[in-house]
Amino acid sequence: MNEPRNLAEDTAVARVKVAPGWYTADLPEHWNFRSPSGGVLMTTAMRAMQQELDDPDLRPLSAHTHFCSPVPAGPLEIRVEILRHGSAAAQIRAQLSSTVTPGPGLEVSATFGRPREGIDLIDVLPPDVPSPEEAPDVVQAALADRTHRPAFLENFDTRLALGQPWWTDGWEGGAARLARWFRYRVPQREADGQLDRLSIPPIADTMPPALTQKLGPHHTPFHAPSLDLTLHFLEDTSSQWMLTNVHAVRARAGYASADIEVWDDGGRLLATGTQMMMIRNVPAGGPLRSL
Repeated sequence: MNEPRNLAEDTAVARVKVAPGWYTADLPEHWNFRSPSGGVLMTTAMRAMQQELDDPDLRPLSAHTHFCSPVPAGPLEIRVEILRHGSAAAQIRAQLSSTVTPGPGLEVSATFGRPREGIDLIDVLPPDVPSPEEAPDVVQAALADRTHRPAFLENFDTRLALGQPWWTDGWEGGAARLARWFRYRVPQREADGQLDRLSIPPIADTMPPALTQKLGPHHTPFHAPSLDLTLHFLEDTSSQWMLTNVHAVRARAGYASADIEVWDDGGRLLATGTQMMMIRNVPAGGPLRSL
């Protein structure tokens, strides 16, 4: 495996002083699937939001991203606008695009809020799956099968917690559900030692293999670029292991929708999300299987 990259460094933004709300970034190819992960681009835009708000007590609560056109790795431009900045919460939006390739890129709208006193309840249980230490290593298993491995996954320890090893033969399709443990090989921590909330969008943008769990090993190869991604950030953790529990609820007419829960290894629900994807068949000569 290659040396892992640091998400915080690679998604760092710099303010451009000639205009308010204008930021730049330079994203390397190490976060690519076929092009950069939409979740990583979302994180980059939200870094600019955080810097524009300039208030560490305002934490990400929710965010919705529209992916309008492909954004290649390389120099990026982010334009940020604060819609409302109240005493408890702020609403903000950002547009991110490439500086070298035409296209609108993506747009993120988000709410940041301060911790407040209120009701504390949860009405969902974590899935009953093996721990990270007990679950099989996805990347190492796939290496033995010479499976296509995107650069993105070089930055993670990954364990298969629920579902079939979809890069192999000899299994049958079942429920469209998949759970994986992810841990950044370069830890992503905030100053207080908590997991950086902005490290969640990249691992949340990994839902398509849940479709394969339903289709079985001999389906027509496809990839599923994101049309949108919505996340609700619910709780903090000092753990580095995150479990993605995905259910691909419906696919038809060339599109698919999936839901995700993100848990830590202590049973804390860190985030929930949903996504619409576009289904595209892999061109002749492309990789038949991917992680």
